[in-house]
Amino acid sequence: MSPSMSQEEISNPSASQTKPKFPFFSDNEEYWFETLRALGSSSYGAADFGEVMSTVNRIPSGDDNAWYTEWNATAERVFAEAQAQFAAGHRVSARDGYVRASNYFRTSEFFLHGNHDDPRINSAYRQSIGAYQLACPLFDAPILPVEILYEKTTLPGYFHRVDNAGNKRPLLILHTGFDGSAEEMHSENARAGVERGWNVLVFDGPGQYGPIHRERLPFRPDWEKVVTPVVDFALALPGVDPEKIALMGVSMGGYLAPRAAAFEKRIKALVANDGIYDFGVTQLKGVPADQREAFIAAVNQTYAPELDQKIRQGAEKSPSTKWAADQAGFVMGEPTPHAVVAKILKFHLRDGIAEQISCPTLVLDAEEDLYLKGQPEELFSHLTCPKTMIHFTTTEGAGAHCQCGADRLANARIFDWLDDTFGLAVKS
Repeated sequence: MSPSMSQEEISNPSASQTKPKFPFFSDNEEYWFETLRALGSSSYGAADFGEVMSTVNRIPSGDDNAWYTEWNATAERVFAEAQAQFAAGHRVSARDGYVRASNYFRTSEFFLHGNHDDPRINSAYRQSIGAYQLACPLFDAPILPVEILYEKTTLPGYFHRVDNAGNKRPLLILHTGFDGSAEEMHSENARAGVERGWNVLVFDGPGQYGPIHRERLPFRPDWEKVVTPVVDFALALPGVDPEKIALMGVSMGGYLAPRAAAFEKRIKALVANDGIYDFGVTQLKGVPADQREAFIAAVNQTYAPELDQKIRQGAEKSPSTKWAADQAGFVMGEPTPHAVVAKILKFHLRDGIAEQISCPTLVLDAEEDLYLKGQPEELFSHLTCPKTMIHFTTTEGAGAHCQCGADRLANARIFDWLDDTFGLAVKS
């Protein structure tokens, strides 16, 4: 995520050592990215700039307990004000406050997943969901919470409608990735779709926010088994045009959605944001190329305590690797670090899977992606379907992972492509 070195830094190396890398948490790229993520949520009303700034100014870098305490305090304050506004009959003010509080509650527990039994995790989850669902009926076309039948349980989600008329409209099925939530998708893409005449069905699949918090339901690599019942559900909703169903996955969803589209042919357009060809290979960056075969064999062993210790030690190298290891342990449903890595290695589109995608596909790439550098190009090169790639740059303020902080810009390009793909653009 580092910019190119300036002339001053080339002639004076010490300048690059003292120059802050990020506006906040200059020594902690993960804390900074989550701050940027919160700031970006303001584009569609899920944060306020001043609230975010005030909150992060109270948090020492790397202090996960303080991160929870301060974000939770902001969330509780905003929620209490929204409750008072609703009681006084100020529905729009209350709606806006509920949406922001939901996002702040979700943010508060983000760095607590190293201890799966921390009671603050589920407390924040319940508060986040509760606040958002109080907001849902306060929109002009109420957002409808849904439960989608999936195997022996249900998947939570929301149906964002343009209006109550029930006329047939294009539908975007939308999900997040490794650590987001269906509620967070409100401000990432869902409301942008509604603004443009798209109905949007958002859901959380196994391993994602709702299922992992509610019943510890972990991720699975064969995501088509998740999306197919979602499409079944979508086709029974009012106002859905079965010939205009698009699927978008965000972050790790840039693997999950393409995997589903390779097999679920009722998907008529696909957006991978950002694109991923092999999510597992991101786990091998620290392993020398000549040692990877042996490493893969080792992580597939049933019992490997020494390897587990090495993986734990490797996770301490940076804030990002530590958070990623904690999160993977939380969402993959495996008992040991090496088993977690072994499962992640199954999340790939090799062996001709990418080549089976037949619908028009948009692959997004962010210039300074912290997690997935090079993966969008890899996916794009393997696609044999009609395909488009959009590069987002740091100069335009959109170079972070999944264009974080540039939601309006990103949504304009995404939905313009979707409209053009389905012939929906209205020319003057």
